[in-house]
Amino acid sequence: MLNTLRNALLVPEIRKRVGFVFFAFAVFVFMIHVQLPNVNQAKWAQVIASGAFYQFLGFLSGGALQKLSIIAMGITPYINASIIMQLMTVVVPQLEEMAKKGGEQGRKTISRYTRWLTIVLAFIQGTSMSIAMSRSGVFYDSSWLFIAYAALSFVAGTVFLMWLGEQITDKGIGNGISLIIFVGIVLRFPSQIGQTFSLASTGSVNWLGLVLWLAIALVTIVSIVFMYQGQRRIPVQQARRVVGRKMFAGRSSYIPLRLNNAGVISIIFAISILLLPQQALSWFGTSGTGWTAQVGQWIQLNFGPNSIPYNLVYFLLVVVFTFFYSSIVVNTKDIADNLKKSGSFIPGIRPGDPTVQYINKILFRITAAAAVYLGLLAVLPSLQRDTGLTQLYIGSTSLLIVVGVALDSITQIEARLAMRDYRGFIKK
Repeated sequence: MLNTLRNALLVPEIRKRVGFVFFAFAVFVFMIHVQLPNVNQAKWAQVIASGAFYQFLGFLSGGALQKLSIIAMGITPYINASIIMQLMTVVVPQLEEMAKKGGEQGRKTISRYTRWLTIVLAFIQGTSMSIAMSRSGVFYDSSWLFIAYAALSFVAGTVFLMWLGEQITDKGIGNGISLIIFVGIVLRFPSQIGQTFSLASTGSVNWLGLVLWLAIALVTIVSIVFMYQGQRRIPVQQARRVVGRKMFAGRSSYIPLRLNNAGVISIIFAISILLLPQQALSWFGTSGTGWTAQVGQWIQLNFGPNSIPYNLVYFLLVVVFTFFYSSIVVNTKDIADNLKKSGSFIPGIRPGDPTVQYINKILFRITAAAAVYLGLLAVLPSLQRDTGLTQLYIGSTSLLIVVGVALDSITQIEARLAMRDYRGFIKK
C-alpha cells in the first residue's frame, strides 16, 4: 500500500486528484464549524445524550450534529435516497430498463432522480428535526419563521455535501459520498482515543479492559478485510469457436462472487428501523400521560442498545437485510443468460435454469456466512462496552466503512497506475 501511494504521488495527474480530495476534506471540516444561530448548546447536549438516533447521525457527520452546524444531517438523506432508488430499479420495470439499456444517459437520469429524492427526504428530516428541537427548548427563538429557517439551512447543508461528493468523484479519486462519510468518522477517532488513554493513565479505566478492546478492534479489522476482499470463484469454460477459417480454443475463466455483497447497507437499514421508533417515542410518547407514555418508557428501559432483546432483533434484521440486498445486487438469471449468449458454461452444469439454480445455491451459502458475520459485527459494540471503555466507542459499523472505503481508494489508485503504465507501453 505504501509503495502504491509513493508511486501515485510521483504522477502529476494522480497527485492533482489526491490534492483535490484533501482540499474537499478541508472544506468539509470548515463547514462543520458553521453553526446554526440561536441555539442553546447546553440543552442540545442533553438532547443528544438522551437520543440514540442523534448519536447514530452524529458519528456519520464528524461532529457536525454535536455542534449543530448547517451540515448537521450529513449525507444521510442521500444514502437513503440511493438505497430507495436501487430498490425501485428492481420493482419498477421502466427504471430497470433504463438502468440496463439506457447507457450513460440512463445512469444520468437515475442520478437526477436520486438528487431530487435526496432533497425531498432532507426536507422531511430537516423539518421534523427542527420542530422536535423547538419543542425540546433547543432554540432560543421558537417562532415558525426560525423553524423554517433552520429546516432550510439543514436541507442546504445536505445538498452542498451531495454536490461536494460528486465533485470528489469527478475530480478526485474514489467515491465522493463514501469519502465524506469516511472523513466524518475518522475526525472523531483522535479525541476519543486521547480521552481513553488519559482515563487509563489516571486509573479510571482498567488496563485489562483496554487490552481486550484493542484485541477486539484488531480482530475486527482483520476480519473486515478478509470478508471485503474474499471471493467465491465459480469456474467457467468457453467453448471452441470457429471464426472464418480459424478455430479458437476454449478459454477457462471464473465468475467472482463477493462474500459480502451487502456491504454496510444492511447494518444501516437495521439501525434505522430500530432507532426511529425509539426516537419518535422519546419525542412524543414519554412527555405526557397515559398508555403511550408507559409504552414509551418501557421501550426505553427494556429495549436499549445494551439489552438482549435489542441486540437479538438487531442481529435478525441484519441477517434478513443482507439476504435481501444480496438478491438485488446479484442477478443470477442475468449471469446465466450472459454465459449462454457468449457460449460459455460452468463445467458439469447445463446452461439455462440448472446454471441459475447452481449459482443460487452458491450465493445462498456465501450470503449466509456473510449475514451471520455482519450480524455478529453489528452487536459487537455491546461486548466492547462491557470492557468499561465508554469513552472509546469506535463501533464495528464505523470500522467496516473506514476499511471498505480505504480499500476502494487504494484499488482505484492502483487501477490508474496500471492505465498509465499500459499507455506508456503502447507508445513504445
